[in-house]
Amino acid sequence: MNAQKRSLGAVDAALLTVGAIVGTGIFITSGDIAEQLPHPGLILLVYLASGLLILAGALTYAELGVLFPRAGGIYHYLKEAYGPLWGFLFGWTAFLVIMSGGIAAIATGFGQFLAVFVPGLPPAASAVAAIVLLTAVNHVGLRPGAGVQNLLTVLKIGAILALVGLSAARPAPQQPDLIAPLPPGFGLSAFGLAMIAALWSYDGWYGVTCAAGEIRNPKRDLPIGLIAGTLIVMLLYGLLNWMYVASLSMDQMAATDRVAETAAVAAFGPAAGRWVAAVVVVSAFGCLAATILYSSRIYPPMAADGVFFQRVARLHPRWQTPVWSLWMQSGWAIVLALSGTYQQLYTYVTFASVMFYAAAAGSVFVLRRKRPELPRPYRTWGYPVVPALFLLACVALLANTLLQSVREALVGLGLVLLGLPAYAYWKRKPA
Repeated sequence: MNAQKRSLGAVDAALLTVGAIVGTGIFITSGDIAEQLPHPGLILLVYLASGLLILAGALTYAELGVLFPRAGGIYHYLKEAYGPLWGFLFGWTAFLVIMSGGIAAIATGFGQFLAVFVPGLPPAASAVAAIVLLTAVNHVGLRPGAGVQNLLTVLKIGAILALVGLSAARPAPQQPDLIAPLPPGFGLSAFGLAMIAALWSYDGWYGVTCAAGEIRNPKRDLPIGLIAGTLIVMLLYGLLNWMYVASLSMDQMAATDRVAETAAVAAFGPAAGRWVAAVVVVSAFGCLAATILYSSRIYPPMAADGVFFQRVARLHPRWQTPVWSLWMQSGWAIVLALSGTYQQLYTYVTFASVMFYAAAAGSVFVLRRKRPELPRPYRTWGYPVVPALFLLACVALLANTLLQSVREALVGLGLVLLGLPAYAYWKRKPA
């Protein structure tokens, strides 16, 4: 595999982090959380706790990204800490569901909101067109792909700030009581399940580590981009959720599956619904651009290690982009989007995703013992407390999910284990 061009700076890394996280989830998920926790203070607390957890993860992964500034991210961390099988199982699950399923989900959400403006346009057709277009943009070079992603991210940040600012300038329809008595039946398990929903809105926070091989100065720019991007998202999510609880009652929030749209209509009137739909369209398209860019960088190092299709390791001779990886991933994502199976698969694999994130965080401890000689120009702030808290929180979420959703957790593990015969096949296959 030829070396990829290092042309991304700190601003690119921060915008990639924001773009990879902010998609459709934050405009929808708070309504589901209100159904589980009908309390404005708890809703804000869920997003704050989830954001702090992700920030701890970002602080931890920044050390790993600097330690292995190569394309692939978590694949390398797991391989170096626990052995090649563990890296492969992450890459296998990423291709099968986590990344390809995420692309399918984002693209389908884009199509559904675009249909608000183009009645009769099938969401599936819009999803396929968006995936193909953005894959083609990334095909012809890193800078065009990053440029489109950066523009869309700046637009979405501006649109969210404008929406929140205009809402704050008007009398609030609701006066949320953030310290109201706790709802009946409230418990830590309910808070944990609500955090799982909130964490879905934060998914993609680690994306820039997958593109570390294309960052100009990863020792400096990767930690800045990862941490700054996470902080920006925490601020945006806090502002949006304040707008929701100041615009809607808990019953209204729980009754809607488009909480941002419903809140805007309550604050500004019926015409605001289309404006929010436009914001979501831009946000989803930008998130799709970021996800296609960073996730396609996971599979070439697997192929170079002989545990994936060999063609995937090849870079385009002119543009130095992983074209086989881009189109193979997008092709599978299109199949998932058209079949609709991504919805069930994505639910099943949530448990496995958190397991991989926890294992990757644990590799900070393993690698400090196993590879103490490696240069660490950035060391995790607050070590060992910060990575330990991230790891323990992930373990607690895994235990809660296993207790509350046994079937989904076991099926998710089953999808991961399907990688074992695939790994054995590639290891036996002649190079």
